[in-house]
Amino acid sequence: MRLRVEFTTEPFDLDEAPPHALAARDVIQGADLDAVDVGPFGNTAEGDVDAVLTAVDAMLRRSLGAGATRVSLQVNVIAESDGRAEPGEVAR
Repeated sequence: MRLRVEFTTEPFDLDEAPPHALAARDVIQGADLDAVDVGPFGNTAEGDVDAVLTAVDAMLRRSLGAGATRVSLQVNVIAESDGRAEPGEVAR
């Protein structure tokens, strides 16, 4: 199963990236993920289920520890090439 994660951290600072945003960026860029895109107003990444869930756990812990007061997060299952979502168990 493949997942796409989209997230933002708050509070925003338009003049300089706050420590919590830098922490989140470092985790996502250092994870074993595909198609990573980080930006000032949102971040996305794709990968297999284990890689995405591991990265999300680390990103939440590090960004909250670095001062984030809110993390908005969306995770989507990516459809296979035939348009169907791949079935699979996520619980471990």
